Amino acid sequence: MTYILGILAIVVGSLFVIKTEWFIENFGSSAWAEQTFGGGGTRLFYKVMGIVVIFISMMAMTGLLGPAVISIFGGLFGLQ
Repeated sequence: MTYILGILAIVVGSLFVIKTEWFIENFGSSAWAEQTFGGGGTRLFYKVMGIVVIFISMMAMTGLLGPAVISIFGGLFGLQ
C-alpha cells in the first residue's frame, strides 16, 4: 500500500511541476507567493511544491521519512 500511495504522490508532484500553467489557470495565482518570490512567484511556488511532494513520497517509500522526522522533531518530544 505504501508503494501505491508513493507512486500516486509522485505522479501528483510531477503534475505540479509539468502542468503549472493549468493549476494557475484553474486555481488562480497566490498573492503570498507573488509578494514573497517576486514576479512569477506562483509558478515557482507550484514547481517547488511539486518537487517537495516527490521528495517526501520517495523518502516515505524507502523508509527514510520516519527517521528523518524523528531526528528533526524528536527533541521536542524527548525521543532522541
